[in-house]
Amino acid sequence: MSGHSPVSQAAFEAKYRQSGDPWDFIGSRYERDRRELTLRSLMRSRYRRAFEPACSIGVLTAALAERCDEVQAIDIAPTAVAMARERCAIFPRVTIACADLAEQCPEGPFDLIVFSELGYYFSERRLTHIAESLSAALDAGGELIGVHWLGTSEDHLLHGDQVHAILKDTLMESCTWIKGARQPGFRLDTWRRN
Repeated sequence: MSGHSPVSQAAFEAKYRQSGDPWDFIGSRYERDRRELTLRSLMRSRYRRAFEPACSIGVLTAALAERCDEVQAIDIAPTAVAMARERCAIFPRVTIACADLAEQCPEGPFDLIVFSELGYYFSERRLTHIAESLSAALDAGGELIGVHWLGTSEDHLLHGDQVHAILKDTLMESCTWIKGARQPGFRLDTWRRN
């Protein structure tokens, strides 16, 4: 990764080429607990159209596909996208693209956005802009769920608590905070578009 920013496409692609599951989404107890709580926190039994940025290898994407008529997911790393597409191939209404959320938010409206383990890779200014774009992409009554690790990493620009504080401040004019949970190692908050 020499010569690459720790949050660049090249850096993430290198992680996936070195290990097909660099964060152990399949085997990690932390990842399973976080995924299960995320799914339990969904306020509806069924969603029309969901968006999942930074879908990685598609483990959560596949679970969302069970509850959503359509799922649009993106990841910055081509290898992750290929693996996610393979995992979700049985779901005809799942679309996974290689894209950078910092460059463009897909067009809504979405009635569910799962913003998970991603916000701390951005500066405060960039994250504020992303949160505004996500809010604009939410349908009236749509949910945005933020889930972030509370540890520290050399490639994180923000702490998980900072991410959720920025989300709260940015979303307060367009969304209502509904609920939150602080678990060992991570936090989850849900907002609903007004």
